[in-house]
Amino acid sequence: MKKAIITGLFLSGLNNVNAQQSIPLYQGKAPGSENWTYSEKETDSDLFKTHLVYNVAAPAIEIYAAPKAKANGTVIIIAPGGGFQSLSINKEGRDLAKVLQEKGITAVVLKYRLLETRTGDPAREMMENIKDRPAFDAKTAPIKVMAGNDIKTAIAYLRKNAGKLNINPAKLGVIGFSAGASVILESVLHSEEASTIPDFAASIYGGPSDAVLGYPVPGQKLPLFICAADDDPLKLAPKSVLLYTKWHDAQQPVELHIYEKGGHGFGMGKQEIPVDQWSEVYLDWLKFHKFL
Repeated sequence: MKKAIITGLFLSGLNNVNAQQSIPLYQGKAPGSENWTYSEKETDSDLFKTHLVYNVAAPAIEIYAAPKAKANGTVIIIAPGGGFQSLSINKEGRDLAKVLQEKGITAVVLKYRLLETRTGDPAREMMENIKDRPAFDAKTAPIKVMAGNDIKTAIAYLRKNAGKLNINPAKLGVIGFSAGASVILESVLHSEEASTIPDFAASIYGGPSDAVLGYPVPGQKLPLFICAADDDPLKLAPKSVLLYTKWHDAQQPVELHIYEKGGHGFGMGKQEIPVDQWSEVYLDWLKFHKFL
């Protein structure tokens, strides 16, 4: 990756269950956002009823290393959602990372670059912003490119340091939730270098744009898992069907699950309905493809 180098920081103590260390993705300012002056913050959102990270200007990865006794070599990068205004860091990030870690998979939570939140309440600011959808899309367009570069940088770093991290560079997957699904598709569909294309992927209630859906499917085998809820208030379930069709038509391995109820942003939460089991189904899919 051009200028996209993570160097020298190392990962002591990561073989303890749930241990994690944050590793910056770039030396100095991230390329393309050198003039950003805001800094990362966290908050509990009463509107979204979850913990959020926002104002990410210095992208990083949190590594949850699989215990040596259980490690199977697989590594999965998790991209939480939040409309490019925040990251649902627990329900769509760390909670899944800990489940994967317990199963012997090294999990990596990606903190990609976000729009600046000026009010201290990223959830309400985003809901206000999307009232003018064209203006919001124009604001997020360059952020999506930067976030795509962030996940490609993370993939390149993990493959370069596979030996030190006790992972197999040929068993590297990505999973994204909502906006994070668009981020992971930037690596799947829009990588210029083979080193930044993952080996398998998952899109959870994603809403890929027409532009992203227009990118060609990679020529190499790349299994895809897709999950959404039919009652998603953002009406994104049909986008999951379009993504499924794209993979199906390319004769690529693909699996689609549309739950009747679940809404948007269900993540690792529990609603006492069938959608609660989606992560177990995902683990079964990983096992079927010999990544677990």
